[in-house]
Amino acid sequence: MKLINTKKIEGVITIETGLHIGGAKNSLDIGGLDTPVIKTPAGVPYIPGSSLKGKIRSLLALSEGCADIKEESELLKKMFGYTGDNNNDKTAQKTRLIFRDAHLDKDHFKNEFDGAVLETPFTESKYENTIDRTTGKTKGGGLRQLERVPVGAQFNFEVIINAFDGDDPQEMEDELHKGLKMLEDNYLGGSGTRGYGKVKLEIKAKS
Repeated sequence: MKLINTKKIEGVITIETGLHIGGAKNSLDIGGLDTPVIKTPAGVPYIPGSSLKGKIRSLLALSEGCADIKEESELLKKMFGYTGDNNNDKTAQKTRLIFRDAHLDKDHFKNEFDGAVLETPFTESKYENTIDRTTGKTKGGGLRQLERVPVGAQFNFEVIINAFDGDDPQEMEDELHKGLKMLEDNYLGGSGTRGYGKVKLEIKAKS
């Protein structure tokens, strides 16, 4: 296949309800949060490109009524990739979309949260428990302390659309925008049905 066009879409993800994308807990963090968010080695939360790609693909597949990746349209397989059933599968597709990790805008965060009381320099904590509906009592060890990125934080995101000969670049871009809109109406990360992860996505530049 011959690469005929590359388009970069840049934008901002604004957190509208606390965001939790889980990361590994450091066993040395005595008294630390029970469920931390994913962070860079420098301790700054970020949104993995895999989280964006997976969520948007899932939402677009649901809009097609797909229960399995094999049932997806050729457009989705083309955009997000499809390995096929075996090495000789002619339906295998090379991924056209590249989702970069979305990094926190630290300058905006500093201005937005100047003087705020946070659990860590970039996150808040929220206590939750699980109630047994039969007994009315807590279960699972009682209260858990969840780490979240607070409302108002912003992350810079970037998506690359690679078009090969025979592709329709505009069709892929339109489908991507549809997925971004669907994400705004859904949620990102964990505990979305409990109010977490509402985001707003704004396109800032295309090149």
